[in-house]
Amino acid sequence: MLRSFRNSPEPVQAPVRIISLEQQTRICRVAVQAGRIMQQHGAESKLIEETTVRLGKALGLDSVELAITANALILTGLSQGRCITTTRRVYDRGINMHMVCEVQRITIMAEKQLLDVDDVVKRLERLQPYKHNRWLVVFMIGLSCACFSRLFGGDWAVFAMTFVASAVAMLFRQEMAHRHHNPILNFGMTAFVATTIAGLAVRYDIGNQPQTVMAASVLLLVPGFPLINAVSDMVKGHISMGISRWFFASLLSLGVAMGIALSMWATGVSGWL
Repeated sequence: MLRSFRNSPEPVQAPVRIISLEQQTRICRVAVQAGRIMQQHGAESKLIEETTVRLGKALGLDSVELAITANALILTGLSQGRCITTTRRVYDRGINMHMVCEVQRITIMAEKQLLDVDDVVKRLERLQPYKHNRWLVVFMIGLSCACFSRLFGGDWAVFAMTFVASAVAMLFRQEMAHRHHNPILNFGMTAFVATTIAGLAVRYDIGNQPQTVMAASVLLLVPGFPLINAVSDMVKGHISMGISRWFFASLLSLGVAMGIALSMWATGVSGWL
């Protein structure tokens, strides 16, 4: 029994990949760039950390440590006792899960040894956010808010007014975003536009529940995704990122509230308050 145990084959260990200092530096830059793309487009912190670590190890690093802040990524890559640290500034590019999924796909291909460092760099540089047709987005946003008005008990006149108010507000929001205005200002002005148009239903008594138009037309401005990411980050241990995202979502909500209040003050329509 002892003889069979001693003669049993040793577990096979994966060969250690020897990389130069220049290669280590390049891998660190590629890994932090992948994490940067994910954070810019709305990925949660845990997913950013896991994907960046996996990509760095797949390309040859022994270990990867990542620190995530609200506007920067700090990555340290370890190989053969050498540590290289790099920092990248993060700018908000809007929520786009297509970009997040593409970075994850590149990471999986690198783990399967289908891509080397050069291939990963080329694929990351070629990534472009996928965007739906703007008019389709305007129509669907208007339709969704109008459907909420029906769920709230409004008739078809309320449905039509809600559709017009929310669709015009979404078009205005797109134009503001295209010109790179501050998101808080964008949300506030969009709420002002939506509430002003919806106030016409109250002023001229359109439909059975004209106040419902004012409530339903601003539902497109609920910052659901930032709030979900904030809770997810705090639950999964990224407390500082969760708090910063929660605070940012709260500022967006404050901007919406100020836009609604300003519109009601300017038009003299109190609506649903």
